[in-house]
Formats: sequence, structure tokens, C-alpha cells
Amino acid sequence: MLKKISIMAFAVITALAPLTTLAAARDDVDDLRADKRSSDWVLVKKDRLKSITTWAKREEGSGIRSFKIEMIADANLETLARVHFDAENIKRWFWETKESKLLKKVSNKEFYYYQVFNGPLTVPDRDSILHAFIEPFNAKRGYMAIKLTAAPEFMPEQPGRVRVLAQNYYVKFTPIDTKTTRIEAEGYVDPGGVTPAWAINFVQRSAPYVTMVGLARMVQLPYYRENKEPVDFAYME
Repeated sequence: MLKKISIMAFAVITALAPLTTLAAARDDVDDLRADKRSSDWVLVKKDRLKSITTWAKREEGSGIRSFKIEMIADANLETLARVHFDAENIKRWFWETKESKLLKKVSNKEFYYYQVFNGPLTVPDRDSILHAFIEPFNAKRGYMAIKLTAAPEFMPEQPGRVRVLAQNYYVKFTPIDTKTTRIEAEGYVDPGGVTPAWAINFVQRSAPYVTMVGLARMVQLPYYRENKEPVDFAYME
């Protein structure tokens, strides 16, 4: 059974205005109390202006949701690949990330990187090691994909940080034309700790969307759009 996102929820909850937080929390509590057996995807946010849509789904036997995202990015496949392969700058666009760096390049289709998430006040920061596998674009496949899986034992635990045990995503990039790309992502995160389900689900309402807004900003930078240097990893074959 899939485990889902946990204690990072507290960071957002404690930072927001009380009335907004309590209203959203009540929504999630009501949802969790409801006798809903459906595991269908439920729309969370649809931003037509930014072409971003997010969904959540309750996994069977669990009150916690996984997430799904779709975005039409104003960038070609190469630009998106450069942003995603640039581990040192993931902290500039991924939700609540304060540190990121490449740990090991295994091959031109596989690498490990490190990510640290902000923790509020008395809550320790969370850190994560991601193992990335790339499925390069080819004519038969018609898309590029990145499979990300947590690898918590890849390096020793760091003082003052709690290791994320699960952070699994599958991200698919399908070119629409020479200037735009459809991004589809699905996954879940379990940073550990003890946090109520309503708090966890509160983050699921905002984190995927905020991450996509950050990505949309990054792909507009000339460093990625106009870079003529070879791409670090294989995005096409």
C-alpha cells in the first residue's frame, strides 16, 4: 500500500493566515470523514491562464492522497530537459526546496541528486536522495520521461535533518510542436513523521501547482532556452 506525503504540511499550515488555514483544514477533515470508496482523480486546481491542472486521489485503504499534474509548457523538450537535469538549481523552482545538488552521474540516463526541504521553526528540515532514470525521446515512444525514486540509504543521514523515505514520481514530456510541450506528472511523497491526514492533504492542494509555476518561470530563462552546450543527460535518442 502506498504511503503518502507527511510532515512538510506543517510548514505551510503554520505560515498561512489562521482563517484560511482552518477553512482548508475543515474541508480536508470533512473529506476524510466522508464514506467515499472511490479512488478516482478529483480536480484540485485548474489555472487556464497558466495552463496548469492538478488532481488528487485517495488511495484505497488510506486517507492520504497522491497527486497528478498536467501543464502545457511554453518551452521545447530540450529546454525542459536542461531545467530538470540541472540538479544544482532545482532549489530555484521546486516547492519549499532550500538546497539541491547532483550526487552521482551513473550514466547519460541515470543519476542521483540531493534535495533539502524547509522545515518551520521547531520542525527539522527534511532531506531526500532521488534516483532518476531517464527514458529519452524517440520517434516510437513519442515522449521523454523521468522516473524518480527515493534512495534514502544512498548516503548517511545528515545531522539535524530527517530523511525522506519515499518521494516517487513519474514525469512525462510530450512535444506538441517546436515551442510547446505537455507535461504530465504523477506521484507521492512520504517524508515521515507524525502529522494529521488533513494537514498532509492541505499541502497536496498547493505544492504541485506551486512547483509547476516555478518550472514555468525557469524555462523562460535564456540560460536554458538559448544554451548551446551539450545537454548533461540524454533527452533524445
